[in-house]
Amino acid sequence: MRIAVFNQKGGVGKTTTALNLAAAIVREGGTPLVLDLDPQCHLSGIHGNVPKDSGHSLFGFYQSSRGLDELAVPWEGIGRLVPSHQQLIKIDATFGKGPAILNRLRVGLDAVDAAVPGNAAQATLIDCCPYLGVLALNAVFACDVLLIPISTDYLSLQAAEQMTRTLSILEPVLKRRVERRYLLTRYDSRRRMSGDVQNRLRSSYGDEVCETVISENVAVAESPSRNRDVFSHNPTSRGAQDYAALYHELKQLRFL
Repeated sequence: MRIAVFNQKGGVGKTTTALNLAAAIVREGGTPLVLDLDPQCHLSGIHGNVPKDSGHSLFGFYQSSRGLDELAVPWEGIGRLVPSHQQLIKIDATFGKGPAILNRLRVGLDAVDAAVPGNAAQATLIDCCPYLGVLALNAVFACDVLLIPISTDYLSLQAAEQMTRTLSILEPVLKRRVERRYLLTRYDSRRRMSGDVQNRLRSSYGDEVCETVISENVAVAESPSRNRDVFSHNPTSRGAQDYAALYHELKQLRFL
């Protein structure tokens, strides 16, 4: 299954969620393929040892049609990473928004799945950039489910509404309804606002809101600065427990 982690609002935990969900999959015996589709390269920076040449990143996939498997680098405890590069910022201007480029990632992932029998069952996680351009559209066109992190503040409710409007525009083109789940992040039960945002989100989106919430947690916040996921940084933390619960919820839903 292919999960794209996307929101048009920044600072809601997209990269953190992609990182820790991949780590949770590995802890359960999987080997996820993780794609850093953000020119800001935050996820690739956490890896800390990716090739500097743009041709060995996702830019090489778009610019030179290099295979995703060829570009993937191992990442202990996370799986395999196809790294990002700042040159990805040029994709919109270089390729426009025709059908061929919008489906490029889907075709590339299909080729990865076809190369090894049974590979289609592997988990693929796509960490998206926080704006709707060619790269984010590639992720939406390629994914089976969209995971939308929503931090527990009122501006994030507006971001959820914006995502709904965006998907309603895209779905006639896709000719399918995009499966989606809203994930509350930075949740603090001591703050009334957290509960209010959760209630309003559930009122609007019902069962599409994950039962799991990701609590405000020091281990989650500081682990990327140590080039670690939350499980290797502090396996007993509330953050590790939350991301383990998210993995099991998504698995129960057959998204993993």
